[in-house]
Amino acid sequence: METIPIGQSGIMVPAMGLGTWAIGGGSWWGDNDDQVSIAAIRRAVDLGLVWIDTAPIYGLYHSEEVVGRALAGIRSRVILSTKCALQWRHATPVPHKMVDGTQVYRDLSKASIIEDVEGSLKRLRTDYIDVLYTHWQSPDLSLYPLEETLDAFLTLKAQGKIRAIGASNVTPDIVRAYVKLGGLDVIQEKYSILTRRVETDLLPVCRELGVSLQAYSPLEQGLLTGKVRMDTVYPEGDTRRSNPWFQKEKRQQALTLLDAWKDLTLKYGCTPGNLALAYLASRSFPLHILVGARKPEQVEENVKALSIHIGDEDMQRMSKDIERLI
Repeated sequence: METIPIGQSGIMVPAMGLGTWAIGGGSWWGDNDDQVSIAAIRRAVDLGLVWIDTAPIYGLYHSEEVVGRALAGIRSRVILSTKCALQWRHATPVPHKMVDGTQVYRDLSKASIIEDVEGSLKRLRTDYIDVLYTHWQSPDLSLYPLEETLDAFLTLKAQGKIRAIGASNVTPDIVRAYVKLGGLDVIQEKYSILTRRVETDLLPVCRELGVSLQAYSPLEQGLLTGKVRMDTVYPEGDTRRSNPWFQKEKRQQALTLLDAWKDLTLKYGCTPGNLALAYLASRSFPLHILVGARKPEQVEENVKALSIHIGDEDMQRMSKDIERLI
């Protein structure tokens, strides 16, 4: 499988990786069978999706614990990323949100980041993390100066506990600051054919500075799979209830778009989700796409997108359709 670099880190990975947000379960995603989740992770690795991404907040540690169990005996085959700076061990001046009755805080101090990583290493059953992201940034840099945050990363890197530096949910100015102060290999941002903010503000900066971009929710939390209909209902607390694209008017627009591409799914012998992923991968500079899956068959379905090559005329048609929609 063809590989692309993660920024300046020297780490090479296939364009698609596995995100494990949903595997964390909880009110965001509902209950999971952990054994099925483990089978999905191992199936992803077998199919070449070796970049596995997780975070402590996904299920309040549960996702990391499941990933750690899944990687037993195969850790050397995997590029593993997790995140720091969201914690619930102590209060800080920066509340993040309530998660399943637990108040989560942002803390980008050196001491807290190092404590985050030590906990993640234990849950993930490993002695190093390939890519460490700051999950969310501080709204007030006077509380947690970037110099201190980067010092934590560089210290962990010197100790061999992380290999590459990442940041999630950032602005162009924050990207430039990270690079200037100590280096940045990759950012992780929401990016789908429906949510395209990164194309105008972040992608140009990434290209200029040699920073990779890893796209999360490229299927817009399942909306672009073709399996969601207008009468699909999600329980209270489900993360999709707060996604604007799942609201009535915008959901109808998205489903109308997918219906208009039925001839393309027949032409390329693929699902709507495969088509959406293939389109996204074809438009940008080398892009890391993070697909979520809780079952082995979902992994098998997503990986098919890597073999689809959309023709130029069809790409132009899809681009026009998307521009009209947005």
